[in-house]
Amino acid sequence: MSLFFSVIPVAEAIRILTAAAAPADPEEIPFGEGLHRVLAEEVTSDTDIPGFTRSVVDGYAVKAADTTGAGDAVPSMLRWTGTVPMGDVPDRAVAPGECLYVPTGAVLPDGADAVVMVEHTEQAKDLVLIRRPVAKGENVLARGEDFPRGGRVLPKGRRLRPQDLGVLAAAGRSRIPVYRQPRVGVISTGNELVPVTTVPSVSQVRDVNSSLCAGFLQEHGCVPICYGIVKDDRDRLRDALDRALGECDAVLVSGGSSKDARDHCAAAIADRGEVLAHGIALQPGKPTILGRAQGRVVIGLPGHPASAYIVLRALVRPLIGVMAGGLPPERRVGARLAENIPSPKGREDWVRVRLESGLARPVFGRSGLLNTLAASDGVVVVPAEREGMEAGEVVEVILW
Repeated sequence: MSLFFSVIPVAEAIRILTAAAAPADPEEIPFGEGLHRVLAEEVTSDTDIPGFTRSVVDGYAVKAADTTGAGDAVPSMLRWTGTVPMGDVPDRAVAPGECLYVPTGAVLPDGADAVVMVEHTEQAKDLVLIRRPVAKGENVLARGEDFPRGGRVLPKGRRLRPQDLGVLAAAGRSRIPVYRQPRVGVISTGNELVPVTTVPSVSQVRDVNSSLCAGFLQEHGCVPICYGIVKDDRDRLRDALDRALGECDAVLVSGGSSKDARDHCAAAIADRGEVLAHGIALQPGKPTILGRAQGRVVIGLPGHPASAYIVLRALVRPLIGVMAGGLPPERRVGARLAENIPSPKGREDWVRVRLESGLARPVFGRSGLLNTLAASDGVVVVPAEREGMEAGEVVEVILW
Protein backbone atom coordinates (compact mmCIF):
# COMPACT_ATOMS: atom_id res chain seq x y z
CA MET A 1 0.00 0.00 0.00
CA SER A 2 1.28 3.45 -0.94
CA LEU A 3 1.92 5.78 1.98
CA PHE A 4 1.36 8.86 -0.20
CA PHE A 5 -1.86 10.65 -1.08
CA SER A 6 -3.09 11.65 -4.51
CA VAL A 7 -5.13 14.67 -3.47
CA ILE A 8 -7.98 16.35 -5.32
CA PRO A 9 -9.18 19.99 -4.94
CA VAL A 10 -11.94 20.80 -2.47
CA ALA A 11 -14.28 21.89 -5.29
CA GLU A 12 -13.82 18.53 -7.01
CA ALA A 13 -14.51 16.71 -3.74
CA ILE A 14 -17.76 18.63 -3.33
CA ARG A 15 -18.73 17.83 -6.93
CA ILE A 16 -18.10 14.11 -6.34
CA LEU A 17 -20.11 14.05 -3.10
CA THR A 18 -23.11 16.01 -4.37
CA ALA A 19 -23.24 13.92 -7.56
CA ALA A 20 -23.26 10.71 -5.50
CA ALA A 21 -25.97 11.92 -3.09
CA ALA A 22 -29.72 11.65 -3.52
CA PRO A 23 -32.38 13.82 -1.83
CA ALA A 24 -34.34 12.15 0.91
CA ASP A 25 -37.93 11.19 0.10
CA PRO A 26 -40.68 13.69 0.94
CA GLU A 27 -43.14 13.13 3.75
CA GLU A 28 -46.13 15.01 5.16
CA ILE A 29 -46.10 16.25 8.76
CA PRO A 30 -48.26 18.53 10.96
CA PHE A 31 -47.15 22.12 10.36
CA GLY A 32 -46.51 22.56 14.10
CA GLU A 33 -43.63 20.08 13.77
CA GLY A 34 -42.11 21.88 10.81
CA LEU A 35 -39.53 24.12 12.50
CA HIS A 36 -36.20 23.84 10.61
CA ARG A 37 -37.62 21.25 8.20
CA VAL A 38 -37.25 21.81 4.45
CA LEU A 39 -40.30 22.15 2.20
CA ALA A 40 -40.47 19.49 -0.50
CA GLU A 41 -42.86 21.51 -2.65
CA GLU A 42 -44.21 25.02 -3.04
CA VAL A 43 -46.95 26.07 -0.61
CA THR A 44 -49.87 28.22 -1.81
CA SER A 45 -52.66 29.95 0.06
CA ASP A 46 -56.16 28.53 0.09
CA THR A 47 -57.71 31.97 0.50
CA ASP A 48 -56.99 35.67 0.17
CA ILE A 49 -54.80 36.93 3.01
CA PRO A 50 -56.24 39.04 4.53
CA GLY A 51 -59.71 37.90 3.56
CA PHE A 52 -61.14 41.40 3.90
CA THR A 53 -59.93 44.98 3.65
CA ARG A 54 -59.03 46.17 7.13
CA SER A 55 -57.55 48.99 9.17
CA VAL A 56 -53.94 48.72 10.34
CA VAL A 57 -54.33 51.45 13.01
CA ASP A 58 -56.81 52.60 15.63
CA GLY A 59 -58.64 55.53 14.07
CA TYR A 60 -61.51 56.74 11.91
CA ALA A 61 -62.56 55.26 8.59
CA VAL A 62 -63.09 58.13 6.16
CA LYS A 63 -63.32 59.13 2.54
CA ALA A 64 -59.81 60.48 1.86
CA ALA A 65 -61.25 63.34 -0.17
CA ASP A 66 -63.02 64.63 2.99
CA THR A 67 -59.62 65.25 4.67
CA THR A 68 -58.02 67.33 1.91
CA GLY A 69 -56.34 70.40 3.41
CA ALA A 70 -56.96 69.32 7.02
CA GLY A 71 -54.54 70.76 9.59
CA ASP A 72 -54.25 71.95 13.17
CA ALA A 73 -55.39 75.45 12.32
CA VAL A 74 -58.27 74.41 10.07
CA PRO A 75 -59.29 70.81 10.77
CA SER A 76 -61.84 68.91 8.69
CA MET A 77 -65.05 68.20 10.61
CA LEU A 78 -66.79 64.88 10.04
CA ARG A 79 -69.89 63.42 11.61
CA TRP A 80 -69.22 60.36 13.73
CA THR A 81 -71.83 57.66 13.05
CA GLY A 82 -70.62 54.79 15.21
CA THR A 83 -67.96 52.14 15.83
CA VAL A 84 -67.00 48.95 13.97
CA PRO A 85 -66.57 46.17 16.58
CA MET A 86 -63.68 43.74 16.13
CA GLY A 87 -64.80 40.56 14.42
CA ASP A 88 -68.06 42.08 13.12
CA VAL A 89 -69.12 43.12 9.65
CA PRO A 90 -69.98 46.87 9.62
CA ASP A 91 -73.73 47.46 9.53
CA ARG A 92 -73.43 50.85 7.84
CA ALA A 93 -71.37 52.54 5.15
CA VAL A 94 -69.40 55.78 5.32
CA ALA A 95 -71.14 58.58 3.41
CA PRO A 96 -69.50 61.88 2.38
CA GLY A 97 -68.82 63.99 5.47
CA GLU A 98 -69.06 61.00 7.80
CA CYS A 99 -66.67 58.68 9.64
CA LEU A 100 -66.75 55.47 11.67
CA TYR A 101 -64.32 54.52 14.45
CA VAL A 102 -62.31 51.34 13.61
CA PRO A 103 -59.81 49.54 15.86
CA THR A 104 -56.68 47.94 14.42
CA GLY A 105 -57.62 44.86 12.40
CA ALA A 106 -61.31 45.70 12.03
CA VAL A 107 -63.15 45.51 8.70
CA LEU A 108 -63.06 48.74 6.70
CA PRO A 109 -66.68 49.79 6.12
CA ASP A 110 -68.07 50.31 2.64
CA GLY A 111 -67.63 53.84 1.35
CA ALA A 112 -64.37 54.40 3.27
CA ASP A 113 -61.02 54.32 1.47
CA ALA A 114 -58.60 55.42 4.23
CA VAL A 115 -58.17 55.58 8.01
CA VAL A 116 -57.02 58.59 10.02
CA MET A 117 -54.96 57.65 13.08
CA VAL A 118 -56.74 58.51 16.32
CA GLU A 119 -53.68 60.57 17.36
CA HIS A 120 -54.51 63.05 14.59
CA THR A 121 -58.13 63.54 15.62
CA GLU A 122 -60.28 64.99 18.36
CA GLN A 123 -63.84 63.88 19.06
CA ALA A 124 -66.50 66.19 20.46
CA LYS A 125 -69.79 64.31 20.87
CA ASP A 126 -70.84 63.33 17.33
CA LEU A 127 -68.22 65.44 15.57
CA VAL A 128 -64.65 64.39 14.83
CA LEU A 129 -61.98 66.98 14.04
CA ILE A 130 -59.42 65.67 11.52
CA ARG A 131 -56.07 67.48 11.91
CA ARG A 132 -54.12 65.66 9.24
CA PRO A 133 -55.06 64.69 5.67
CA VAL A 134 -54.79 61.10 4.47
CA ALA A 135 -54.38 59.66 1.00
CA LYS A 136 -56.58 57.00 -0.51
CA GLY A 137 -55.49 53.60 0.86
CA GLU A 138 -53.52 55.08 3.78
CA ASN A 139 -53.50 52.92 6.92
CA VAL A 140 -55.47 50.25 5.09
CA LEU A 141 -54.53 46.68 4.16
CA ALA A 142 -56.49 45.53 1.11
CA ARG A 143 -58.01 42.09 0.72
CA GLY A 144 -55.39 39.68 -0.70
CA GLU A 145 -52.62 42.29 -0.41
CA ASP A 146 -50.49 39.97 1.74
CA PHE A 147 -51.06 36.79 -0.29
CA PRO A 148 -53.77 36.28 -2.94
CA ARG A 149 -55.73 33.05 -3.08
CA GLY A 150 -53.70 30.43 -4.95
CA GLY A 151 -50.55 32.57 -4.71
CA ARG A 152 -47.22 31.19 -3.52
CA VAL A 153 -46.56 31.85 0.14
CA LEU A 154 -43.39 29.76 0.57
CA PRO A 155 -41.06 28.23 -2.06
CA LYS A 156 -39.86 24.67 -2.36
CA GLY A 157 -36.56 24.21 -0.53
CA ARG A 158 -37.33 26.72 2.24
CA ARG A 159 -35.91 25.70 5.61
CA LEU A 160 -38.76 26.70 7.86
CA ARG A 161 -38.27 29.44 10.44
CA PRO A 162 -40.70 30.38 13.25
CA GLN A 163 -42.19 33.18 11.13
CA ASP A 164 -42.74 30.71 8.29
CA LEU A 165 -44.89 28.56 10.57
CA GLY A 166 -47.13 31.60 11.09
CA VAL A 167 -47.43 32.03 7.32
CA LEU A 168 -48.37 28.36 6.95
CA ALA A 169 -51.07 28.77 9.58
CA ALA A 170 -52.48 31.81 7.74
CA ALA A 171 -52.46 29.81 4.50
CA GLY A 172 -54.50 27.04 6.09
CA ARG A 173 -51.81 24.37 5.79
CA SER A 174 -52.33 22.13 8.79
CA ARG A 175 -50.06 19.53 7.17
CA ILE A 176 -47.02 20.31 5.06
CA PRO A 177 -44.79 18.40 2.61
CA VAL A 178 -41.17 18.29 3.77
CA TYR A 179 -38.09 16.26 2.96
CA ARG A 180 -37.48 13.41 5.35
CA GLN A 181 -34.58 14.18 7.65
CA PRO A 182 -31.53 12.24 6.42
CA ARG A 183 -30.33 9.53 8.76
CA VAL A 184 -26.54 9.63 8.98
CA GLY A 185 -24.52 6.92 10.68
CA VAL A 186 -21.48 7.81 12.80
CA ILE A 187 -18.77 5.22 13.45
CA SER A 188 -15.66 5.99 15.52
CA THR A 189 -12.59 3.81 15.04
CA GLY A 190 -9.40 3.38 17.01
CA ASN A 191 -7.85 1.09 19.62
CA GLU A 192 -7.07 4.14 21.73
CA LEU A 193 -10.69 5.30 22.04
CA VAL A 194 -12.85 4.85 25.13
CA PRO A 195 -16.43 6.02 25.86
CA VAL A 196 -17.06 9.44 27.37
CA THR A 197 -17.99 7.80 30.66
CA THR A 198 -14.56 6.15 31.01
CA VAL A 199 -11.55 7.83 32.60
CA PRO A 200 -8.81 7.28 29.98
CA SER A 201 -5.53 5.61 30.88
CA VAL A 202 -2.13 6.86 29.73
CA SER A 203 -2.58 5.48 26.19
CA GLN A 204 -6.30 6.21 25.77
CA VAL A 205 -8.47 9.16 24.74
CA ARG A 206 -12.20 9.71 25.01
CA ASP A 207 -14.30 9.42 21.85
CA VAL A 208 -14.80 13.07 20.93
CA ASN A 209 -15.77 12.76 17.28
CA SER A 210 -19.00 10.83 17.82
CA SER A 211 -20.42 13.75 19.81
CA LEU A 212 -18.86 16.30 17.46
CA CYS A 213 -20.40 14.68 14.38
CA ALA A 214 -23.77 14.04 16.02
CA GLY A 215 -24.10 17.66 17.10
CA PHE A 216 -23.15 18.94 13.66
CA LEU A 217 -25.66 16.62 11.99
CA GLN A 218 -28.46 17.67 14.32
CA GLU A 219 -27.65 21.33 13.74
CA HIS A 220 -28.03 20.76 10.01
CA GLY A 221 -31.33 18.92 10.07
CA CYS A 222 -30.14 15.30 10.09
CA VAL A 223 -30.83 12.42 12.45
CA PRO A 224 -27.48 11.04 13.69
CA ILE A 225 -27.25 7.33 14.45
CA CYS A 226 -24.14 6.56 16.50
CA TYR A 227 -22.69 3.04 16.29
CA GLY A 228 -20.11 3.42 19.01
CA ILE A 229 -16.41 2.62 18.94
CA VAL A 230 -14.93 0.04 16.57
CA LYS A 231 -11.41 -1.24 17.19
CA ASP A 232 -8.77 -1.18 14.44
CA ASP A 233 -9.93 -4.39 12.82
CA ARG A 234 -11.04 -4.63 9.19
CA ASP A 235 -13.71 -7.27 9.82
CA ARG A 236 -15.25 -5.38 12.75
CA LEU A 237 -15.31 -2.14 10.78
CA ARG A 238 -16.88 -3.92 7.81
CA ASP A 239 -19.60 -5.37 10.08
CA ALA A 240 -20.34 -1.93 11.57
CA LEU A 241 -20.40 -0.39 8.12
CA ASP A 242 -22.84 -3.05 6.89
CA ARG A 243 -25.20 -2.27 9.74
CA ALA A 244 -24.99 1.49 9.17
CA LEU A 245 -25.49 1.17 5.42
CA GLY A 246 -28.63 -0.86 6.06
CA GLU A 247 -30.12 1.76 8.37
CA CYS A 248 -28.84 5.14 7.14
CA ASP A 249 -28.75 7.43 4.11
CA ALA A 250 -25.03 8.18 4.53
CA VAL A 251 -22.23 7.13 6.87
CA LEU A 252 -19.37 9.00 8.53
CA VAL A 253 -16.41 6.94 9.72
CA SER A 254 -14.16 8.84 12.10
CA GLY A 255 -10.50 7.81 12.13
CA GLY A 256 -8.76 5.16 10.07
CA SER A 257 -8.35 7.40 7.02
CA SER A 258 -4.55 7.88 7.02
CA LYS A 259 -2.20 5.88 4.78
CA ASP A 260 -1.15 3.45 7.49
CA ALA A 261 -1.25 -0.32 7.87
CA ARG A 262 -3.71 0.03 10.78
CA ASP A 263 -6.13 2.27 8.89
CA HIS A 264 -8.86 0.10 7.44
CA CYS A 265 -11.50 2.63 6.40
CA ALA A 266 -10.64 2.76 2.69
CA ALA A 267 -10.39 -1.03 2.51
CA ALA A 268 -13.74 -1.51 4.26
CA ILE A 269 -15.42 0.93 1.85
CA ALA A 270 -13.83 -0.79 -1.14
CA ASP A 271 -15.07 -4.17 0.15
CA ARG A 272 -18.65 -2.90 0.00
CA GLY A 273 -18.46 -0.43 -2.89
CA GLU A 274 -15.83 1.94 -4.23
CA VAL A 275 -13.44 4.60 -3.00
CA LEU A 276 -14.08 7.75 -5.03
CA ALA A 277 -11.18 9.75 -3.63
CA HIS A 278 -8.58 9.41 -0.88
CA GLY A 279 -6.92 12.70 -0.11
CA ILE A 280 -8.27 16.26 -0.36
CA ALA A 281 -6.21 19.41 -0.89
CA LEU A 282 -7.57 20.70 2.39
CA GLN A 283 -5.75 21.80 5.53
CA PRO A 284 -6.63 20.39 7.99
CA GLY A 285 -8.38 17.34 6.56
CA LYS A 286 -6.02 16.02 3.90
CA PRO A 287 -6.53 12.25 4.54
CA THR A 288 -10.32 12.39 4.05
CA ILE A 289 -11.88 9.47 2.14
CA LEU A 290 -14.87 9.79 -0.18
CA GLY A 291 -16.67 6.58 -1.04
CA ARG A 292 -19.92 5.03 -2.10
CA ALA A 293 -21.39 1.71 -1.00
CA GLN A 294 -24.83 0.21 -1.51
CA GLY A 295 -25.94 3.45 -3.15
CA ARG A 296 -24.95 5.55 -0.13
CA VAL A 297 -22.16 8.05 0.45
CA VAL A 298 -19.49 7.05 2.97
CA ILE A 299 -16.97 9.61 4.20
CA GLY A 300 -13.85 8.71 6.14
CA LEU A 301 -13.04 11.60 8.46
CA PRO A 302 -9.65 12.31 10.04
CA GLY A 303 -9.43 11.25 13.67
CA HIS A 304 -8.22 14.61 14.98
CA PRO A 305 -11.29 16.62 16.09
CA ALA A 306 -10.27 19.96 14.52
CA SER A 307 -9.61 18.22 11.20
CA ALA A 308 -12.88 16.31 11.42
CA TYR A 309 -14.85 19.48 12.10
CA ILE A 310 -13.31 21.35 9.18
CA VAL A 311 -14.21 18.45 6.87
CA LEU A 312 -17.76 18.54 8.23
CA ARG A 313 -18.01 22.23 7.35
CA ALA A 314 -16.18 22.07 4.03
CA LEU A 315 -17.53 18.81 2.57
CA VAL A 316 -20.29 17.24 4.65
CA ARG A 317 -22.36 20.42 4.78
CA PRO A 318 -22.76 20.62 0.96
CA LEU A 319 -23.62 16.92 0.95
CA ILE A 320 -26.38 17.49 3.53
CA GLY A 321 -27.66 20.36 1.39
CA VAL A 322 -28.43 17.88 -1.39
CA MET A 323 -29.74 15.13 0.89
CA ALA A 324 -31.95 17.41 3.00
CA GLY A 325 -33.32 19.43 0.09
CA GLY A 326 -31.50 22.63 1.01
CA LEU A 327 -29.74 24.57 3.73
CA PRO A 328 -29.75 28.23 4.78
CA PRO A 329 -26.79 30.32 3.59
CA GLU A 330 -23.75 30.28 5.82
CA ARG A 331 -23.35 33.30 8.06
CA ARG A 332 -20.38 35.38 6.95
CA VAL A 333 -18.92 38.66 8.15
CA GLY A 334 -16.11 40.86 6.92
CA ALA A 335 -13.12 41.59 9.15
CA ARG A 336 -9.52 42.74 8.95
CA LEU A 337 -6.74 40.26 9.69
CA ALA A 338 -4.94 41.00 12.95
CA GLU A 339 -1.77 39.14 11.90
CA ASN A 340 -0.22 37.24 9.01
CA ILE A 341 -1.49 33.80 8.02
CA PRO A 342 1.25 31.66 6.43
CA SER A 343 -0.04 28.96 4.10
CA PRO A 344 1.67 26.81 1.43
CA LYS A 345 0.33 26.85 -2.10
CA GLY A 346 -1.59 23.87 -3.40
CA ARG A 347 -4.14 23.31 -0.66
CA GLU A 348 -7.16 25.18 0.68
CA ASP A 349 -6.32 26.26 4.22
CA TRP A 350 -9.18 26.70 6.71
CA VAL A 351 -7.71 28.83 9.51
CA ARG A 352 -9.69 29.22 12.74
CA VAL A 353 -10.08 32.84 13.85
CA ARG A 354 -11.46 34.77 16.79
CA LEU A 355 -13.32 38.04 16.18
CA GLU A 356 -12.21 41.01 18.26
CA SER A 357 -13.64 44.49 17.54
CA GLY A 358 -13.70 44.03 13.78
CA LEU A 359 -10.41 42.11 13.68
CA ALA A 360 -9.99 38.45 12.77
CA ARG A 361 -7.25 37.02 14.94
CA PRO A 362 -5.93 33.59 13.87
CA VAL A 363 -6.15 30.80 16.43
CA PHE A 364 -3.20 28.64 15.45
CA GLY A 365 -2.74 25.13 16.75
CA ARG A 366 -2.30 21.51 15.74
CA SER A 367 -5.28 19.61 14.36
CA GLY A 368 -5.36 17.40 17.46
CA LEU A 369 -6.16 20.35 19.73
CA LEU A 370 -9.74 20.98 20.76
CA ASN A 371 -9.04 24.47 22.10
CA THR A 372 -8.76 25.91 18.58
CA LEU A 373 -12.41 25.03 18.03
CA ALA A 374 -13.63 26.25 21.40
CA ALA A 375 -11.69 29.53 21.20
CA SER A 376 -12.67 30.43 17.62
CA ASP A 377 -15.72 32.11 16.12
CA GLY A 378 -15.23 30.81 12.59
CA VAL A 379 -12.70 30.34 9.82
CA VAL A 380 -10.92 32.28 7.11
CA VAL A 381 -10.34 30.22 3.97
CA VAL A 382 -7.01 30.74 2.25
CA PRO A 383 -7.43 29.69 -1.42
CA ALA A 384 -5.14 26.93 -2.70
CA GLU A 385 -3.45 29.28 -5.17
CA ARG A 386 -2.35 31.78 -2.49
CA GLU A 387 0.66 31.72 -0.20
CA GLY A 388 -1.06 32.97 2.90
CA MET A 389 -2.63 36.32 3.80
CA GLU A 390 -1.18 39.47 5.30
CA ALA A 391 -2.12 41.39 8.40
CA GLY A 392 -4.50 44.24 7.60
CA GLU A 393 -6.09 42.41 4.69
CA VAL A 394 -9.92 42.47 4.62
CA VAL A 395 -11.20 38.88 4.75
CA GLU A 396 -14.50 37.04 4.90
CA VAL A 397 -15.07 35.00 8.06
CA ILE A 398 -17.34 31.96 7.86
CA LEU A 399 -18.98 31.88 11.26
CA TRP A 400 -19.45 28.61 13.13
